[in-house]
Amino acid sequence: MRALKVALILMCIIIILLIAAIIYLFYINRTAILPKEESEIYELKEYPYKGNSVFALIPKEEIKNDFIIFYIHGGAYVTELHDEHWQLLEDLVKDLGCIIIAPDYPLTPKYQYTDVFNMLIPLYEDIQNYIGDKELIVIGESSGGGMGLAMCQKIGEKGGEQPDKLILLSPWLDVTMENPQIQEVQKVDPVLNQYILKAAGIAYAGENGMDDYLVNPILGPLDKLENVVIFTGTKDILNPDVHVLEERAKQQGITLDIRETKDAVHVWMLNRHKKNDKVKSYMAEEAYQELVKEIER
Repeated sequence: MRALKVALILMCIIIILLIAAIIYLFYINRTAILPKEESEIYELKEYPYKGNSVFALIPKEEIKNDFIIFYIHGGAYVTELHDEHWQLLEDLVKDLGCIIIAPDYPLTPKYQYTDVFNMLIPLYEDIQNYIGDKELIVIGESSGGGMGLAMCQKIGEKGGEQPDKLILLSPWLDVTMENPQIQEVQKVDPVLNQYILKAAGIAYAGENGMDDYLVNPILGPLDKLENVVIFTGTKDILNPDVHVLEERAKQQGITLDIRETKDAVHVWMLNRHKKNDKVKSYMAEEAYQELVKEIER
Protein backbone atom coordinates (compact mmCIF):
# COMPACT_ATOMS: atom_id res chain seq x y z
CA MET A 1 0.00 0.00 0.00
CA ARG A 2 2.81 2.40 0.89
CA ALA A 3 4.56 1.69 -2.42
CA LEU A 4 1.32 2.44 -4.27
CA LYS A 5 0.95 5.77 -2.47
CA VAL A 6 4.53 6.71 -3.33
CA ALA A 7 3.94 5.79 -6.97
CA LEU A 8 0.76 7.90 -7.08
CA ILE A 9 2.55 10.87 -5.53
CA LEU A 10 5.38 10.59 -8.06
CA MET A 11 2.87 10.35 -10.90
CA CYS A 12 1.09 13.48 -9.65
CA ILE A 13 4.39 15.34 -9.43
CA ILE A 14 5.28 14.32 -13.00
CA ILE A 15 1.87 15.43 -14.29
CA ILE A 16 2.18 18.79 -12.52
CA LEU A 17 5.67 19.30 -13.96
CA LEU A 18 4.44 18.43 -17.46
CA ILE A 19 1.54 20.86 -17.17
CA ALA A 20 3.91 23.56 -15.91
CA ALA A 21 6.31 22.87 -18.80
CA ILE A 22 3.48 23.08 -21.36
CA ILE A 23 2.26 26.38 -19.90
CA TYR A 24 5.80 27.76 -19.85
CA LEU A 25 6.63 26.70 -23.40
CA PHE A 26 3.36 27.49 -25.14
CA TYR A 27 1.63 30.24 -23.22
CA ILE A 28 4.32 32.41 -21.65
CA ASN A 29 6.06 34.87 -23.95
CA ARG A 30 9.67 34.04 -23.11
CA THR A 31 12.29 36.68 -23.72
CA ALA A 32 16.02 37.00 -23.18
CA ILE A 33 17.35 36.55 -19.66
CA LEU A 34 19.27 39.79 -19.22
CA PRO A 35 22.61 40.03 -17.41
CA LYS A 36 22.24 40.24 -13.65
CA GLU A 37 24.56 43.21 -13.37
CA GLU A 38 25.40 46.15 -15.58
CA SER A 39 28.54 45.45 -17.58
CA GLU A 40 31.65 47.57 -17.17
CA ILE A 41 32.61 46.63 -20.73
CA TYR A 42 29.57 47.51 -22.81
CA GLU A 43 26.39 49.54 -22.84
CA LEU A 44 23.34 47.37 -23.54
CA LYS A 45 20.60 48.87 -25.67
CA GLU A 46 17.31 47.15 -26.50
CA TYR A 47 15.27 47.94 -29.59
CA PRO A 48 11.81 46.61 -30.49
CA TYR A 49 11.74 44.76 -33.80
CA LYS A 50 8.77 42.93 -35.35
CA GLY A 51 7.23 42.06 -32.01
CA ASN A 52 10.52 40.96 -30.44
CA SER A 53 13.70 42.66 -29.28
CA VAL A 54 17.13 43.27 -30.71
CA PHE A 55 20.04 43.96 -28.40
CA ALA A 56 23.06 46.09 -29.24
CA LEU A 57 26.22 45.79 -27.16
CA ILE A 58 28.27 48.96 -27.59
CA PRO A 59 31.77 49.30 -26.08
CA LYS A 60 31.92 51.85 -23.27
CA GLU A 61 35.46 52.69 -24.27
CA GLU A 62 36.62 53.62 -27.77
CA ILE A 63 35.36 51.41 -30.59
CA LYS A 64 38.54 49.80 -31.93
CA ASN A 65 37.04 47.88 -34.86
CA ASP A 66 34.52 49.10 -37.40
CA PHE A 67 33.08 45.69 -38.18
CA ILE A 68 29.73 44.67 -36.73
CA ILE A 69 29.02 41.20 -35.32
CA PHE A 70 25.53 39.78 -35.83
CA TYR A 71 25.27 37.02 -33.22
CA ILE A 72 22.53 34.36 -33.34
CA HIS A 73 22.40 32.42 -30.10
CA GLY A 74 21.72 28.71 -29.67
CA GLY A 75 19.53 26.73 -27.30
CA ALA A 76 17.76 24.07 -29.41
CA TYR A 77 15.26 26.73 -30.59
CA VAL A 78 13.58 26.70 -27.17
CA THR A 79 15.83 28.67 -24.80
CA GLU A 80 16.56 32.36 -24.50
CA LEU A 81 19.74 34.37 -24.46
CA HIS A 82 21.21 33.60 -21.06
CA ASP A 83 24.35 33.92 -18.94
CA GLU A 84 26.83 31.96 -21.05
CA HIS A 85 25.80 33.90 -24.16
CA TRP A 86 26.14 37.27 -22.44
CA GLN A 87 29.54 36.22 -21.07
CA LEU A 88 30.79 35.31 -24.55
CA LEU A 89 29.47 38.56 -26.01
CA GLU A 90 31.07 40.60 -23.22
CA ASP A 91 34.39 38.86 -23.85
CA LEU A 92 34.15 39.61 -27.57
CA VAL A 93 33.33 43.28 -26.96
CA LYS A 94 36.26 43.52 -24.53
CA ASP A 95 38.78 41.80 -26.80
CA LEU A 96 37.61 43.20 -30.13
CA GLY A 97 36.20 46.61 -29.23
CA CYS A 98 33.32 46.22 -31.67
CA ILE A 99 29.53 46.53 -31.69
CA ILE A 100 27.54 43.30 -31.43
CA ILE A 101 23.91 42.92 -32.44
CA ALA A 102 21.97 39.99 -30.96
CA PRO A 103 18.32 39.28 -31.85
CA ASP A 104 15.95 37.88 -29.24
CA TYR A 105 14.11 35.79 -31.83
CA PRO A 106 10.78 33.90 -31.36
CA LEU A 107 11.12 30.57 -29.58
CA THR A 108 9.75 27.10 -30.22
CA PRO A 109 7.30 25.48 -29.61
CA LYS A 110 5.04 28.53 -29.47
CA TYR A 111 6.62 29.74 -32.71
CA GLN A 112 8.13 27.91 -35.68
CA TYR A 113 10.91 28.53 -38.15
CA THR A 114 8.79 30.80 -40.37
CA ASP A 115 8.35 33.21 -37.45
CA VAL A 116 12.10 33.15 -36.80
CA PHE A 117 13.10 33.98 -40.36
CA ASN A 118 10.36 36.60 -40.70
CA MET A 119 12.45 38.41 -38.10
CA LEU A 120 16.04 37.41 -38.94
CA ILE A 121 16.12 38.03 -42.68
CA PRO A 122 14.63 41.57 -42.61
CA LEU A 123 16.87 42.38 -39.64
CA TYR A 124 19.95 41.20 -41.53
CA GLU A 125 18.96 43.30 -44.55
CA ASP A 126 18.31 46.35 -42.36
CA ILE A 127 21.72 45.97 -40.72
CA GLN A 128 23.45 45.69 -44.10
CA ASN A 129 21.71 48.85 -45.29
CA TYR A 130 22.51 50.70 -42.07
CA ILE A 131 26.21 49.94 -41.75
CA GLY A 132 27.14 50.87 -45.30
CA ASP A 133 30.74 49.98 -46.10
CA LYS A 134 31.49 48.47 -42.69
CA GLU A 135 32.12 44.75 -42.52
CA LEU A 136 29.39 42.47 -41.18
CA ILE A 137 30.34 39.20 -39.51
CA VAL A 138 27.59 36.69 -38.74
CA ILE A 139 28.26 34.29 -35.87
CA GLY A 140 25.77 31.50 -35.24
CA GLU A 141 26.08 29.09 -32.33
CA SER A 142 24.43 25.63 -32.13
CA SER A 143 20.84 25.99 -33.39
CA GLY A 144 21.77 29.60 -34.10
CA GLY A 145 24.49 28.23 -36.36
CA GLY A 146 21.88 26.42 -38.42
CA MET A 147 19.79 29.60 -38.50
CA GLY A 148 22.80 31.66 -39.59
CA LEU A 149 23.64 29.29 -42.42
CA ALA A 150 20.02 29.04 -43.57
CA MET A 151 19.65 32.83 -43.43
CA CYS A 152 22.70 33.33 -45.64
CA GLN A 153 21.48 30.64 -48.03
CA LYS A 154 18.16 32.46 -48.39
CA ILE A 155 19.90 35.83 -48.75
CA GLY A 156 22.01 34.33 -51.54
CA GLU A 157 18.96 32.86 -53.23
CA LYS A 158 17.35 36.32 -53.17
CA GLY A 159 20.47 37.86 -54.72
CA GLY A 160 21.34 39.76 -51.56
CA GLU A 161 24.74 40.64 -50.12
CA GLN A 162 26.53 37.96 -48.15
CA PRO A 163 28.24 38.80 -44.84
CA ASP A 164 31.97 39.36 -45.00
CA LYS A 165 32.34 36.23 -42.89
CA LEU A 166 30.00 33.53 -41.61
CA ILE A 167 31.29 31.75 -38.49
CA LEU A 168 29.38 28.74 -37.19
CA LEU A 169 30.05 27.35 -33.70
CA SER A 170 28.99 23.69 -33.36
CA PRO A 171 26.12 24.27 -35.80
CA TRP A 172 22.94 22.20 -35.88
CA LEU A 173 22.47 21.51 -39.59
CA ASP A 174 19.84 18.76 -39.77
CA VAL A 175 17.05 18.50 -37.19
CA THR A 176 15.96 15.06 -38.43
CA MET A 177 19.01 13.63 -36.61
CA GLU A 178 18.98 10.67 -39.03
CA ASN A 179 22.71 10.50 -39.77
CA PRO A 180 23.66 6.94 -38.66
CA GLN A 181 26.99 8.16 -37.28
CA ILE A 182 25.16 10.20 -34.64
CA GLN A 183 24.48 7.09 -32.57
CA GLU A 184 28.20 6.32 -32.40
CA VAL A 185 29.11 9.84 -31.31
CA GLN A 186 26.24 9.79 -28.80
CA LYS A 187 28.23 7.24 -26.79
CA VAL A 188 30.89 9.87 -26.04
CA ASP A 189 28.83 13.09 -26.08
CA PRO A 190 28.26 14.24 -22.47
CA VAL A 191 26.14 17.25 -23.41
CA LEU A 192 23.51 16.54 -26.09
CA ASN A 193 20.84 13.88 -26.52
CA GLN A 194 19.74 12.83 -29.99
CA TYR A 195 16.09 12.22 -29.14
CA ILE A 196 15.57 15.40 -27.15
CA LEU A 197 17.02 17.40 -30.03
CA LYS A 198 14.84 15.59 -32.53
CA ALA A 199 11.71 16.48 -30.54
CA ALA A 200 12.77 20.14 -30.45
CA GLY A 201 13.48 20.03 -34.19
CA ILE A 202 10.01 18.66 -34.95
CA ALA A 203 8.42 21.48 -32.94
CA TYR A 204 10.59 24.06 -34.71
CA ALA A 205 9.71 22.71 -38.17
CA GLY A 206 5.97 22.66 -37.55
CA GLU A 207 3.67 20.76 -39.88
CA ASN A 208 5.41 21.40 -43.20
CA GLY A 209 8.97 22.45 -42.43
CA MET A 210 11.04 19.29 -42.54
CA ASP A 211 11.67 19.58 -46.28
CA ASP A 212 12.58 23.27 -46.09
CA TYR A 213 16.28 24.08 -46.03
CA LEU A 214 15.54 26.92 -43.62
CA VAL A 215 14.93 24.12 -41.09
CA ASN A 216 17.64 21.79 -42.40
CA PRO A 217 20.32 23.99 -44.02
CA ILE A 218 22.36 20.87 -44.77
CA LEU A 219 20.04 20.63 -47.80
CA GLY A 220 20.30 24.28 -48.84
CA PRO A 221 22.09 25.99 -51.74
CA LEU A 222 25.80 26.56 -51.18
CA ASP A 223 26.88 28.38 -54.33
CA LYS A 224 26.39 31.94 -53.01
CA LEU A 225 28.08 31.43 -49.63
CA GLU A 226 31.34 33.23 -48.90
CA ASN A 227 34.03 32.86 -46.23
CA VAL A 228 32.37 30.17 -44.13
CA VAL A 229 34.26 28.95 -41.05
CA ILE A 230 32.89 26.09 -38.94
CA PHE A 231 34.12 25.13 -35.47
CA THR A 232 33.18 21.58 -34.46
CA GLY A 233 34.27 18.98 -31.90
CA THR A 234 34.43 15.22 -32.26
CA LYS A 235 32.45 14.57 -29.04
CA ASP A 236 29.43 16.45 -30.35
CA ILE A 237 26.55 14.54 -31.98
CA LEU A 238 26.16 17.45 -34.41
CA ASN A 239 29.67 16.85 -35.74
CA PRO A 240 28.82 14.11 -38.30
CA ASP A 241 26.49 16.41 -40.22
CA VAL A 242 29.26 19.00 -40.54
CA HIS A 243 31.16 16.44 -42.59
CA VAL A 244 28.08 15.70 -44.71
CA LEU A 245 27.84 19.42 -45.48
CA GLU A 246 31.57 19.53 -46.19
CA GLU A 247 31.28 16.66 -48.67
CA ARG A 248 28.32 18.32 -50.41
CA ALA A 249 30.37 21.49 -50.75
CA LYS A 250 33.40 19.61 -52.15
CA GLN A 251 31.23 17.95 -54.78
CA GLN A 252 30.16 21.42 -55.91
CA GLY A 253 33.70 22.79 -55.89
CA ILE A 254 33.05 24.93 -52.80
CA THR A 255 35.51 25.18 -49.92
CA LEU A 256 34.33 25.39 -46.31
CA ASP A 257 36.91 26.13 -43.62
CA ILE A 258 36.29 23.34 -41.09
CA ARG A 259 38.06 23.74 -37.71
CA GLU A 260 37.63 20.38 -35.99
CA THR A 261 38.96 19.77 -32.48
CA LYS A 262 39.48 16.23 -31.22
CA ASP A 263 37.57 15.39 -28.02
CA ALA A 264 35.84 18.78 -27.91
CA VAL A 265 32.18 18.80 -26.88
CA HIS A 266 29.30 20.97 -28.05
CA VAL A 267 30.11 24.74 -28.14
CA TRP A 268 33.10 24.13 -25.90
CA MET A 269 34.44 27.64 -26.49
CA LEU A 270 31.59 28.99 -24.34
CA ASN A 271 32.86 27.10 -21.30
CA ARG A 272 36.10 28.97 -20.64
CA HIS A 273 34.74 30.63 -17.48
CA LYS A 274 33.11 27.51 -16.06
CA LYS A 275 34.67 25.43 -13.30
CA ASN A 276 34.44 21.64 -13.06
CA ASP A 277 32.74 21.43 -16.42
CA LYS A 278 32.96 18.50 -18.83
CA VAL A 279 35.48 20.12 -21.17
CA LYS A 280 39.12 20.86 -20.45
CA SER A 281 39.46 24.58 -19.80
CA TYR A 282 42.56 24.97 -21.96
CA MET A 283 40.62 23.60 -24.96
CA ALA A 284 37.87 26.18 -24.44
CA GLU A 285 40.44 28.96 -24.06
CA GLU A 286 42.29 27.93 -27.21
CA ALA A 287 39.06 27.76 -29.19
CA TYR A 288 37.96 31.20 -27.98
CA GLN A 289 41.32 32.76 -28.89
CA GLU A 290 41.14 31.13 -32.32
CA LEU A 291 37.66 32.59 -32.74
CA VAL A 292 38.91 36.08 -31.86
CA LYS A 293 41.77 35.79 -34.37
CA GLU A 294 39.39 34.56 -37.05
CA ILE A 295 37.05 37.52 -36.53
CA GLU A 296 39.93 39.99 -36.76
CA ARG A 297 41.53 38.33 -39.80
